[in-house]
Amino acid sequence: MAYLTDRKRVEGLGSAKSGTEHHWHMTVTSVALAILVPLFIFTFGATLGGTYEEVIAYYAHPFPSIVAALTITVGFVHFANGARIMLEDYVHGGKLRALIIATNCISYAAVATGLYALVKLAL
Repeated sequence: MAYLTDRKRVEGLGSAKSGTEHHWHMTVTSVALAILVPLFIFTFGATLGGTYEEVIAYYAHPFPSIVAALTITVGFVHFANGARIMLEDYVHGGKLRALIIATNCISYAAVATGLYALVKLAL
């Protein structure tokens, strides 16, 4: 006895529709963060205790700037995906869509703010 329709079987979607996709996105961003966070700590640690001019000179180099930008971007995308999964589990009804939209807006606004600050620092 099959619980999937023929269409669902062909599309590879189970009853949850997008659960596998969400899991895959979370796994990819988790692996990326497992690599990026130690790199970020290593590069950011070199600037601790430095003067403002030293920090600007350090982030003028491409490697620390790229590591910081990737960490900010991947971190907030991971946050948005995790918050969406949490909201889908615990919030129901009309509030769900509004909270998901608000979470995405906050996440991408934080990414934009962080990248803007990094560009201003690096240039």
